[in-house]
Amino acid sequence: MEEAALHRLLVWAMFGLAAVTLVAVKVITAPYGRHARGGFGPTVPNRVGWVLMESPAVFAFGTFFALGSRRGELIPLMFLAFWMLHYVPRTFVFPFRIRTAGKRMPLLVALSGFGFNLFNAWLNARWISELGRYPDVWLSDPRFLIGAALFAGGWVVNQHADHVLIHLRAPGETGYRIPRGGLYRFVTCPNYLGELVTWCGWALMTWSLPGLAFAVYGAANLGPRAGDHHRWYRETFLDYPPERRALIPFVW
Repeated sequence: MEEAALHRLLVWAMFGLAAVTLVAVKVITAPYGRHARGGFGPTVPNRVGWVLMESPAVFAFGTFFALGSRRGELIPLMFLAFWMLHYVPRTFVFPFRIRTAGKRMPLLVALSGFGFNLFNAWLNARWISELGRYPDVWLSDPRFLIGAALFAGGWVVNQHADHVLIHLRAPGETGYRIPRGGLYRFVTCPNYLGELVTWCGWALMTWSLPGLAFAVYGAANLGPRAGDHHRWYRETFLDYPPERRALIPFVW
């Protein structure tokens, strides 16, 4: 099977995976972070697990991109820069900023994330550096301009939300507090909202089925987890702001 046909088939498989993931995470809350619990096999330190599962989004994506015949063209290189803007800090900075000493993650979760990121890296990197077509005039196309703005806006929201969470506790403190400020005034998980806006922007500016599949998968994965976080906060804090929604301001 030629690469283009295989690529198209696996993109549709990603949509199928999104449907399966949506059902799975609504039934079983992923056992890490505030929802960590036993019964899911061997564990690794949180930082190790995080770097492991995110690393293909940097190394594999860069490798697959470098193998493309369009790797030296302007637009693919810009897409590469956008992608790395998100994933380099996400993989190698964020895990070492969070106060996660002593916490562990099931190895199964880390390996599942690794597999997904490897698969997703191939789909998106091969599209932008080999299978997609982007003339230089794409820079002035409304799809690129709006998509890039969404990507940047989502990235800023995500970074700010993570900053608030990281600085909720003073050094040495443990436990959880109610985050406040920014989009936390409206939703429990602005970090997830920012990430979803980022990947909707990616889908639009690349105008690609792989980008859309990634955005749909992200919604299927993060939407239910935002709901789990929201219920946890409401059950844990009696003074949790009643006007906050889980993920979408004023809606849900």
